Amino acid sequence: MSDAVYNPAARPTPIPIGQIAPWLAFGGLLSVLLMYFVGAEQGATALIPGHYIHELVHDGRHLLDFPCH
Repeated sequence: MSDAVYNPAARPTPIPIGQIAPWLAFGGLLSVLLMYFVGAEQGATALIPGHYIHELVHDGRHLLDFPCH
């Protein structure tokens, strides 16, 4: 037997946009950085010299269908 009681007055409390906006901006920045390092960090567009980042994300490039060679 269930002890759950249906309460039609129970509603979720909305979260103010002011509390969500910083987290959305942070997540967006991380996403853009991740896409840069996976998709463009090699050769002429490299910010970090050498092929360390390229080798680190190499399998991820192929998994996401980014060409790299």
